[in-house]
Amino acid sequence: METPTIQTEVQVMFFDTDCAAVVHNISYLRFIEIARTLLAEQLGMGLRDMAQSKQYPVVVRTEIDYKRPAVLGDKLVIEGRLESVERMRFWCAFDVRRPADGTLIAQSRQMLALIQMPEGRPIRLPADWATRFAHLRS
Repeated sequence: METPTIQTEVQVMFFDTDCAAVVHNISYLRFIEIARTLLAEQLGMGLRDMAQSKQYPVVVRTEIDYKRPAVLGDKLVIEGRLESVERMRFWCAFDVRRPADGTLIAQSRQMLALIQMPEGRPIRLPADWATRFAHLRS
């Protein structure tokens, strides 16, 4: 059974940190946004496709647990996966790790809904998701 996953790397830049050179909490959401955008491509929601169809996956909820600090210059790996699928929404999960020492830095889950623009109206997930991701149905 297919479970879409993504892995991407980021390097902590100066603008990601506070005055103590520790990654600011909001920067993790930017790292996760990058991974989620790449994961969306695997789900059939590439950037160009979204721009044409005007159907966008929109974050409805974010949960994040900060486990350990990352600091200026760290190279981090963000692993993302489709976690569960419902009729109108889906969950993605993300782990942020520092591969140099294997430390789990943060874990996050996000609930998303598919929205038709410009109306801003929620729509059902693609019909093929019911079979394609049947093992992820909640």
